[in-house]
Amino acid sequence: MGGPSAEREVSLSSGRECAQALRQAGYEVTELDAGRDLPARLAELQPGMVFNALHGRWGEDGCVQGLLEWLGVPYTHSGVLASALAMDKTRAKAAFRAAGLPVVDSLIADADEVRARHVLPPPYVVKPNDEGSSVGVYIVHEAANSPPQLSDQMPARVMVEAYAPGRELTVAVLGERALGVTEIVTEGWYDYDAKYKPGGSKHVIPAAVPDDIAAACRDYAIRAHQALGCRGLTRTDFRWDDSRGLDGLILLEINTQPGMTPTSLAPEQAAHAGMDFPALCRWIVEEALCRG
Repeated sequence: MGGPSAEREVSLSSGRECAQALRQAGYEVTELDAGRDLPARLAELQPGMVFNALHGRWGEDGCVQGLLEWLGVPYTHSGVLASALAMDKTRAKAAFRAAGLPVVDSLIADADEVRARHVLPPPYVVKPNDEGSSVGVYIVHEAANSPPQLSDQMPARVMVEAYAPGRELTVAVLGERALGVTEIVTEGWYDYDAKYKPGGSKHVIPAAVPDDIAAACRDYAIRAHQALGCRGLTRTDFRWDDSRGLDGLILLEINTQPGMTPTSLAPEQAAHAGMDFPALCRWIVEEALCRG
């Protein structure tokens, strides 16, 4: 848990929650804040397996997965390739498009060019190509007179994608099973604070959407999970323009290591499906041990 990414604090919260739940489920747990000494600490500890509660770069993009493969230690969630593909939004979209899943048009552009002119007709969204949790996301509205003034912390090249209007929906997949459909209701857009601060958003489960939209969300989430070769638990996010019916449903992205905090969506969906948090963590561990 922890680690050096922009999502460090969320990962620490996820790690603490998972460690507590795993102890309740009967496991012996050691918590490791992942730093540069992680290989040596793992070699010394020799764990039976690793529960990966890292989020963001290095922990969710195939890097730590490769380290654990090298050490021969079983670990939870997706493997090297699926993790790397999911974190690279451009390549993930290509895989989704090839699988017949609905995604918006996008391109990769120099950040300086994005600061200088509209590289797509507004409205559009600018984001890093390889971050999660809405880190570094800019929404350029239709009436914007000037391009976004991206912070100096943004990478040299960024993703620019057409804005998908509508309601925010999400589906967690456990193995090959879609757990449910949640609608996320916020005052503004679903940014980092809305995701992780208590009261930042309201979760409606099951989402009050037509049966065909709910069924499509579940189907698309499972197909996205399969398209990247994901394992264990994932969560897929959607936007739905309810004025356009099924044509208004857009797949935004897949998260191979969903948040496991007190305000997180995947544990909430598992609970709604009859699986409490310790049972969810146990399932994730047992699936990884069987695989390992």
